Amino acid sequence: MARRLLLLLVPALLTLVAGAHAAVSQAPDITDTHYSSVLVGVRPVVKGVSWRVIDLNDEIELINHSGQAVTVYGYSRSPANVAYDGGPYAQILPDGTVQVNEASQAYYLNQSFFADYANLPPTATASGYPLDWVTLARTGEFLWHDHRIHFTSPATPAVVTNVHRRTLIFDWYVPIQVGSTRGYLAGKLYWNAEKSFSFPIAAIIALIVVVLGGAALVIVVRRRRGPAPPREAW
Repeated sequence: MARRLLLLLVPALLTLVAGAHAAVSQAPDITDTHYSSVLVGVRPVVKGVSWRVIDLNDEIELINHSGQAVTVYGYSRSPANVAYDGGPYAQILPDGTVQVNEASQAYYLNQSFFADYANLPPTATASGYPLDWVTLARTGEFLWHDHRIHFTSPATPAVVTNVHRRTLIFDWYVPIQVGSTRGYLAGKLYWNAEKSFSFPIAAIIALIVVVLGGAALVIVVRRRRGPAPPREAW
């Protein structure tokens, strides 16, 4: 019986392990519930390539089963909305090989929720060259934390004048390339409206009604029973 149970459990466990390692992640896995990052556009749209924002504003997920190479570019040194001068950061090759460029500053910056430029190693260049590709997996799936899609400070943004109102913080862009075609992910970061605190008056009134009703019931029961007989002296 034990052997039969083991034979049933092993395949299930192997399936869970395989699923857990299906997507490789380079992310701190932190969710700031004050914000939501919304992906509003992708260029180019290619069959077999999908993108989505994970954990409100923490990570971007890339799945590539298109048979083409897909490249994500690092952080731009220029103020342009879409710029590729940060160099290649990550790529998924046509066969599903997932690689990151350890010469890219993005490789190190993405390991913390707030970008830490002060501790970048000298081998990390602003252009990401010379390329230093390191293979992480062959799953065709990659998750990474991207500082372009969240607010990079614990302080409340100055644009938020009312924390109880949903507010647009900024538009964001992530430069990408599919095959030989350059493009971008476009999105918007929002401040999520906080719920206003309201004193629970209705709940307190309901509690008072229950207490008074219970007290009234006790009085009625005692009156029906009449006065208690005198206790006998010992």
